[in-house]
Amino acid sequence: MIHFGNDYHRSAHPRVLDAIAGAGGAYTGYGADELCATAAERIRTACQAPNAEVHFMVGGTQANATIIAHQLRPWEGVIAADSGHIATHETGAIEHTGHKVITLPNQLGKITAAQVRACMEEYRASGVEEHMPEPALVYITQPTEFGTAYSRAELVALREVCDEYELGLFVDGARLGYGLSAADVTPPDLAALVDVFTIGGTKCGALFGEAIVFPAGAPRFRNAMKQNGGLLAKGWLLGAQFAALFSAPPTASAGAATTLYEQICARANAQAQRIAEAFRAAGIDMLFDSPTNQQFALLTREQEEKLSQDFACQFFEEHEGLRVVRFCTAWSTEEGDVDKLCAAISALK
Repeated sequence: MIHFGNDYHRSAHPRVLDAIAGAGGAYTGYGADELCATAAERIRTACQAPNAEVHFMVGGTQANATIIAHQLRPWEGVIAADSGHIATHETGAIEHTGHKVITLPNQLGKITAAQVRACMEEYRASGVEEHMPEPALVYITQPTEFGTAYSRAELVALREVCDEYELGLFVDGARLGYGLSAADVTPPDLAALVDVFTIGGTKCGALFGEAIVFPAGAPRFRNAMKQNGGLLAKGWLLGAQFAALFSAPPTASAGAATTLYEQICARANAQAQRIAEAFRAAGIDMLFDSPTNQQFALLTREQEEKLSQDFACQFFEEHEGLRVVRFCTAWSTEEGDVDKLCAAISALK
């Protein structure tokens, strides 16, 4: 079975595994070690944010819940798309910390500045503000759960409305690597426009781990990490991985990428576009155009069953009598496997 079901079906990039294997000796615990310091400095350099705080946690849900709990007061809530990860796939983790997720209808996974403004105006005009969760933070994903990506202009608009209503802006970058070559938003843009963002490792070449970046700092965030079970004693295992991911890519194939992280994720996007083109060449429509590693094809049940015999893919939803099936490439996707999938798609004609 060839896997196109998700982007964490392989362990980790060889350079990451080598970094873990090479982390012999003894280190200070809880992320206060030289490997985490190196990784943090490389991330600050990539983000052009020399004063940023950088922290490392094991997983995305853990990071999201800890960030939101840290950023909000007890009566405050977080605005998100109704398709956002914190609203759909985290088993109420945010509500478990005591904060309501205030959902807005998604537009291919995204929300707009106009929607946020309308939400805030509705809250302020309610006349019963003390009886309602106060929106205090906006959460978006880059790229989204639909594989779409926010443009820099869209982020600027969100920043402006957040400033207008004194809201924080949080970007969940669980798949950030796949968004970097698919949109005009760079790590320095994120550092300049948002209050906190994550750099996903689990889905982007690491064995596990997410980096959390606070461009302007975050007092006592390590306390929040500890309280939420996220301060890893052997934190150097996270530092080693991100130091490897944010090292320079191989010179021979670096292209426009300045880090290994960017390079391997850009390659995954390129493979995903090959898959989308193969579907179109076979007369099969996509649900929408996705510039990232997630592609959503409109298949009959028979077509889905044929492809599922040899390829792991993921049913997404029903759409006008057809099955929306996701094909997801990853940093580890091999060109030969994409060749086989494209040939199988062509045979569906």
